[in-house]
Amino acid sequence: MTTYALGDLIDDRPQDGVFRINRALFADPDIYELEMQRIFEGGWVFIGLATQAENPNDYFSGFIGRVPIIVSRDGQGMLRCFVNACPHKGVRLVQKKCGNASRHVCPYHSWTFDSAGVNRNIKWQKSGCYGAGFDEENHDLAQVARFEDYRGLLFASLNLDVPSLADYLGEARKLIDVVVDKSPEGVLELVPGRVTFTYAANWKMQLENCSDQYHFTSTHPSYVRILEQRAKEQVDEVVQSSIGAADFWQEDAKGVSGGTMSFANGHVLNWGVMPVSNAQADFERAEELARLHGEAKRSWMFNMRNLTIFPNLQIAENASSQLRVIRPLGAGMTEMQTWCIGPRGESAEARKFRIRQYEDFFNPTGMATPDDTVCYEEAQLGMARQERPWLQGHARGLSASVEGGNAWSDLLDMHPSRSVLADAQLCDESVFANYYRAWAGLMKGALA
Repeated sequence: MTTYALGDLIDDRPQDGVFRINRALFADPDIYELEMQRIFEGGWVFIGLATQAENPNDYFSGFIGRVPIIVSRDGQGMLRCFVNACPHKGVRLVQKKCGNASRHVCPYHSWTFDSAGVNRNIKWQKSGCYGAGFDEENHDLAQVARFEDYRGLLFASLNLDVPSLADYLGEARKLIDVVVDKSPEGVLELVPGRVTFTYAANWKMQLENCSDQYHFTSTHPSYVRILEQRAKEQVDEVVQSSIGAADFWQEDAKGVSGGTMSFANGHVLNWGVMPVSNAQADFERAEELARLHGEAKRSWMFNMRNLTIFPNLQIAENASSQLRVIRPLGAGMTEMQTWCIGPRGESAEARKFRIRQYEDFFNPTGMATPDDTVCYEEAQLGMARQERPWLQGHARGLSASVEGGNAWSDLLDMHPSRSVLADAQLCDESVFANYYRAWAGLMKGALA
């Protein structure tokens, strides 16, 4: 195994205005192995939405790191999370992505479990001549160590010794609230149609890209040109609404196009000032949202926002609303699962508009995702070991980053650890440091 100290991988000297990352962080298989143990299998990870298993005996399957899991709602309506492995021989019990079943039967030897994970049958047990010790063992499915829900977002950990989910999410909960509170029912749901794809590069490429404004005009020029053309053709169709033009957003936003915010435990927000307009699916409820939540929070609902909950959840609200789940498969291979998400209770017309915008921009068939994944793979080739190991892609915005929040975070009574306010061309990269400081905290003990 390659031996690294943290200082070999992350050069973090804020007093000197320096933050750099070693290429090995993206390419070394031994580092990847430690990441799986310490981050994905040792901390909190996002595993799904409660609405994916809404009715008794509904279930969906997934992974915590390399460990297969089942999230199941039992017959009494309680959500549970189990290791998806029969205790008999370790065979994966459920192979389907989702479904409804009151019983799960192992395909190898027919051990049977109910939707609460309780063992209901061991084939031919009475004639099995088992030893006394076998009868004393627990034959139910193993429950994961920690499993919690915040506003319908489900998180789990294989490690019992993690903080509460509320403490882990911290101030980032207020940004989750902004998403969920758009629903008249207070429920966030997946639009049917899961997309799964892989790219041949490290998982942290996707982690950074969601918070990266610097690449947009370079990587997606065709999309920019299409937007410009549509603007010319539809100039009379999209009418800016005065209800979103509160004095704060109009006057105090002069020279500010948005910025970034960093939160405890590696969570990150990249945001941009956007007016309330009928170019957005939520426009039909703009006045109602202001009455329910106040104009400030309503305006935040219409802002462009890319939220990352470290290490594997991203909620992108720009062209449409997208949920992204990152699953590392190797140092140079990553699986992405993406969904269009929407507030339950919106009109059919708003949902249709949301889906059309989603198809336009996101996913392998859209006008953005293919551009990004090609760049990830080209970058992965450049992560090969070389004489100049340090990357220079984490320095923009260092001198603009300040402790605490600003007037925009104050509108949500939100208190980030650091923030940057930016014009259209600053494109802060210093926000990435928040990922790697959280990464370093979880890797301590594994690295010198």
